[in-house]
Amino acid sequence: MLILFYILSAVFILVSVLPLIPHQHWVFRVWEFGRIQLLVLQSLMLILGLICIADKTALTWITLLALVAVSIHNLIILIPYTPIYGRKSEAGVAQDSQIISILSVNVYQFNEKYDELIQLVLDVKPDIFLTMESNQAWEDALTEIESLYPNQQKVALENTYGMHLYTKLDVESLKVHYFISDDLPSIEACLYTEDGVKFTFFGVHPPPPSPSEEDTSRERDGELLALGKRVLATESPVIVVGDFNNVAWAKSSILFRKTSQLLDPRIGRGFVSTFHAKYRLLRFPIDLCFHSPNIFIQDFKTLGNIGSDHLPLFCNFFINEKEHMKEDEVETLNTDEEEEVEEMIEDGNEEDGDRPAVASE
Repeated sequence: MLILFYILSAVFILVSVLPLIPHQHWVFRVWEFGRIQLLVLQSLMLILGLICIADKTALTWITLLALVAVSIHNLIILIPYTPIYGRKSEAGVAQDSQIISILSVNVYQFNEKYDELIQLVLDVKPDIFLTMESNQAWEDALTEIESLYPNQQKVALENTYGMHLYTKLDVESLKVHYFISDDLPSIEACLYTEDGVKFTFFGVHPPPPSPSEEDTSRERDGELLALGKRVLATESPVIVVGDFNNVAWAKSSILFRKTSQLLDPRIGRGFVSTFHAKYRLLRFPIDLCFHSPNIFIQDFKTLGNIGSDHLPLFCNFFINEKEHMKEDEVETLNTDEEEEVEEMIEDGNEEDGDRPAVASE
């Protein structure tokens, strides 16, 4: 029992420390995803050690103190993504635009429960509908809802990185970007609400660092940060949604937030965990959303399982274009972070053969 306590404690301490090492290999980056579960396990080990070990040695106390340290560290990281953390009220904020709704779904390419997603779309009736991992079979199945969405951008791929955008809003332009790799699309849509307010929507889905995907997070991080620079240069209000294959508290997500000068709606609201849909206790938030300060999120939640390994993500929002009426203040990069962002974008390009970023209409 005592040996098991030391072994498990050592593992839980180690995997909390590994993400602090500035290395992009998946061995270091993957443990960022499970901080919620790690905090629970570390707390349990701490309680068991204090209660069940009667004769505590110096090693026992060192282990317990290490568990306290990593638990506090994880708690500090996670608290902003809970309702405990305060956020500004939207009460009294004028709505310069109608309410816009977004449904974002990683469909899981090999999921054949097309009818479940189609029924969800018919029930929710989102103004913007984004799918990821959608291949030709999914594109064919979704023709059933195309009459509801006159404006579409389709990128059917068989590599699990296909993407489709459907919207009933007026469109100024639709673009497909390949920021790092020519088989990893992102979609940019310049849209107008029915009452004429202009905003820009980005849909994104970079690859995760994992043994079965990319050995490192270079492509993911490079794509996200290249997108962040694109967002910063966009004059209209912006909302970015998609499967980031990254948690909101990961360093690259925070650098994206600072680079783009957007806000994270999870802060002060809750984790809103989307993956894995089938395993509630092993679920964490990797389908993310970021928005301009003059976009105000009213509802932000997951919806029912449609047979994918991701839960659908739903949000609705309105826009207040007055500069003095903002939901919160943005964070910006310091000089060291600016240099780090440039290096990470360059590393991402090198990881994909130094292919230049391109965009197609």
